Amino acid sequence: MDPEESFKAVRKAMKAHHEWFKRCLPLIASENIVSPAVREAIISDFGHRYAEGWPGERVYAGCKFIDEVELICIDLAKDLFRAEFADVRATSGVVANLIAYTALTKPGDTMMAMPIPSGGHISHGPEYTKSGSFLGGTAGAVHGLNVEYFVFDRKELNLDIDESAKRIREVKPKLLLFGASVFLFPHPVKELGEVGREVGAKVAYDAAHVAGLIAGGYFQDPLREGADTVQMSTHKTLPGPQHGMVLAKKELGERIKQATFPGLTSNHHLHNVAGLAIALAEFKKFGKEYAGQIIKNSKALGQALYERGFNVLGEAKGFTESHTLLVDITSFKNRVGLGRDIEERLEKAGIILNRNLLPWDISEGRNYLNPGGIRLGTSEVTRLGMKESEMQVVADFIKRVVIDKEDPAKISLEVAEFRKDFQKVHYCFESELEAYEYVELH
Repeated sequence: MDPEESFKAVRKAMKAHHEWFKRCLPLIASENIVSPAVREAIISDFGHRYAEGWPGERVYAGCKFIDEVELICIDLAKDLFRAEFADVRATSGVVANLIAYTALTKPGDTMMAMPIPSGGHISHGPEYTKSGSFLGGTAGAVHGLNVEYFVFDRKELNLDIDESAKRIREVKPKLLLFGASVFLFPHPVKELGEVGREVGAKVAYDAAHVAGLIAGGYFQDPLREGADTVQMSTHKTLPGPQHGMVLAKKELGERIKQATFPGLTSNHHLHNVAGLAIALAEFKKFGKEYAGQIIKNSKALGQALYERGFNVLGEAKGFTESHTLLVDITSFKNRVGLGRDIEERLEKAGIILNRNLLPWDISEGRNYLNPGGIRLGTSEVTRLGMKESEMQVVADFIKRVVIDKEDPAKISLEVAEFRKDFQKVHYCFESELEAYEYVELH
């Protein structure tokens, strides 16, 4: 393709994406939208610069204002999470986990984590499955850890404390890793962490999905419950740029710093550090209200879907204590298919969510390509100003597409009309810029 044509095609696709998302319901639990103030930081000149090392100890010149911003970011992170130490240089949640692995373990050590089919993240995974096929999980394939698993209680949708404690005492791991990619309820960090200490294990917590809920004073408080480190991405319930962060006890600070640089980062995407600093400042002002509304919306959406005939998991426990819902859609397979089929059908209606493994999918012959579940998250629609009453409308749209089998193209027009009242980013410093407004610089 001609260079000019390529340029035009890319620009056209980006603009089209913005216009599309103005008309959609964004319900992917791992996504959120930043504020206009954060968008300004992301396109600043910081994105052209290098600042290897710690503030005040850089290997590059030209960092005096960059250092100032990064130190503010560190202070805000420590304040929000009541952490003794914070490193804001991880470029993603996966890198943040690798930093913790590097600081707390050696290749060949054993880690215990959440089983991936039960909600664990790929960065928690081993190099090979038990059948010998390559999986490529970060913990095993990159850092060389042996990965064993906590015991998951399918009824409670959480870790089984007694059985997991037995496994910890049998395996004697060097690291316990809590946290998940499907994270409906707080993990028993205190109870199992105490067992881990008996066998000399460190305790880490992957807060990627629930960081904003924790900072807002909800869900749980892993640092007070015994975690040595808390790792996270910064763009889910914490609505910052796509970046990462590691919190830790003070005595682990130097190990975290060295694992970050020179261990796992060179330059660390300084524009996103600036964006994160602004996001943390906004969260300090608006975060408690925002995080609380996320949870209210999740519970309301779970109840609304349940009342409309969906098998929303966790009904006996109020469906969720986080931003995430998990729905078993296998009862619809003869009518509209499984997770991937429903994901694609809803996308045509302007409802964006993702297929997801259920804890029992693998044993029943399903896999991630077309699993038995779908995952929904309320972080972004909450950010757009929606509350409990709007969750009823959202549930109606989903029911009409999946259960009533109405034409997705018809529903997409109604979704777009509904979205006209929700075009601003809330819980942030005010701006006239709309949430998905495309800003032309060329």
